[in-house]
Amino acid sequence: MKITNIKVYKIDIPLKEGVYKWAHNNKVEKFDTSIIVIETDSNVIGLGEVCTLGSSYLPAYSKGVRSGILEIGQAIIGKDPTDISNINIQMEKKLKGHPYVKSPIDMACWDIIGKNYKMPLWKLLGGKFGEQIDLYRAISQESPELMRQKVVEYKKEGYSKFQLKVGGEYNEDIERIKSVSSELDHTNILVADANTGWKSHEAIKVVKQTESIDVYIEQPCETYRDCLEIRKKTTNPFILDESIDSLNNFLQAYNDGAMDIINLKISKLGGIYKSKQIRDLCVELKIPMTIEDSWGGDIATAAISHLAHSTPEKFRFSSTDFNSYNSLSYTDGSPKRIDGKMQASDSFGLGVELDYSMLGEPEFIIN
Repeated sequence: MKITNIKVYKIDIPLKEGVYKWAHNNKVEKFDTSIIVIETDSNVIGLGEVCTLGSSYLPAYSKGVRSGILEIGQAIIGKDPTDISNINIQMEKKLKGHPYVKSPIDMACWDIIGKNYKMPLWKLLGGKFGEQIDLYRAISQESPELMRQKVVEYKKEGYSKFQLKVGGEYNEDIERIKSVSSELDHTNILVADANTGWKSHEAIKVVKQTESIDVYIEQPCETYRDCLEIRKKTTNPFILDESIDSLNNFLQAYNDGAMDIINLKISKLGGIYKSKQIRDLCVELKIPMTIEDSWGGDIATAAISHLAHSTPEKFRFSSTDFNSYNSLSYTDGSPKRIDGKMQASDSFGLGVELDYSMLGEPEFIIN
């Protein structure tokens, strides 16, 4: 089997709630998503997707996805997409870094592997654990009262895990945490996700003022060093996200005892291939994970579901589905949330089929 061409589509995905806000005054009203279709000489087609969370969250941006694929695409034309290690080597030879560019290509190749061998992706990634995947609900950064009200409504939808977007003015963040926690009980999980938004002295004040609350502290500061220092000053469980962007960084954090949990984002690491490496190492080292991506639509949600469902449950802290946030669907077969949970498809590959009428013409084709 050989890759014959790569089609790249751009679509905009609006949000059901109109806007999504987080640390550093970042906000997004619609998401620029890149959809990748890889075609082969065996008539097996693979789908991939990457959606950056704006241009100021991670060192990744939507236009960079498409220009990066133009840079590396020719290097994998004629290659066997089922030879996934070689595909990743070829992409790295052509373009150093920029893992988010490589992620949708890697994802599409995994989709092809599953379809070619007539297996759902979860089977290729290690088998299915449990019947469902627990989801968290991210709470866009608003006033403490509005965030509390949203949590009340989301609990009615079946969610039991909540990720508060903090990382703003620290006194208000303390009130956000206290206000929301008042609506929760011992069956719920509360995460205060600062998305690198606090300075060290602010983070110290937050953790001291909330140490009696059952809350997880996530990525309080921008640098790994500052996060490590805050980790030493809190007794609450600690999560690293933005700092875990490679296998080497994960190993350093593990050796430093820098976290209890990590957030594993597929595109931040370069795709499913490298995400699986860290996932398997986390299982071996007994580190639970939230398995997700920076953002996305139907295809990214499908990829998340397969990686999460193939992870043993006791190491699967949480996951997410973007379908609950987005107001546009462009596939058939993507996982759907039911009572705060989702399932990976048993269909071959990712288990989704594109509705090409939603995409328009490709931005470009590489052949």
